[in-house]
Amino acid sequence: MKAIIVLAIIFISNTGCTQNATKKQAQDDIHVGGDCEGCEAIHESVLPFDSLKNVTWLPDWNDNGRKLTVSGIVYGNDGKPAPNVIIYVYHTNQSGVYPTKGDEKGWGKRHGYIRGWMKTNTNGEYTFYTLRPGAYPGREAPEHIHVTVKEPGKNEYWIDEYVFDDDPLLTEKERKNCRNRGGTGIIKVRDSGEMLKAERNIYLGKNIPGYPTK
Repeated sequence: MKAIIVLAIIFISNTGCTQNATKKQAQDDIHVGGDCEGCEAIHESVLPFDSLKNVTWLPDWNDNGRKLTVSGIVYGNDGKPAPNVIIYVYHTNQSGVYPTKGDEKGWGKRHGYIRGWMKTNTNGEYTFYTLRPGAYPGREAPEHIHVTVKEPGKNEYWIDEYVFDDDPLLTEKERKNCRNRGGTGIIKVRDSGEMLKAERNIYLGKNIPGYPTK
């Protein structure tokens, strides 16, 4: 009995230390990017950040639709590939809605289940496989994929959505309204026969409010 009590005390003590360390790390992060509703969803990954790979398949990959793979390199503001950057993406289904299964928690209730997380490798590379999303029904907004990033030492922040250069809803007005946060989000797709392929490099800090210059 005494051994069990001692183990319980050690567990509680270690848990408290872990929680305190997590809180301290969040407090120590440099805050950039301004307000970001829903960006905290990046912390809802089922896998710990340390266990994430630089490649992920979103849950809709095996559904019917236009298969799409997006890849690229994340660069730091020093121009070098940036490792260990967490990337969170989510988007609509083929009908243009954020589908839920009914058991979602947190931001999953709004973002739906078509979402995924990845972490850049030592070369700053990332890739995700999914289906090309549908546009909102009855709306004029172009097809898009939301994206949030978190780099070491800084809080999570949003960058420009992935939008498609061949989308007729991506009008000149829409293009001019792009903020180019993290670089342009306009991607060109090419049909490889089996799937659509696109590339987007991300530039950390580019057009991000409050981002340190050094």
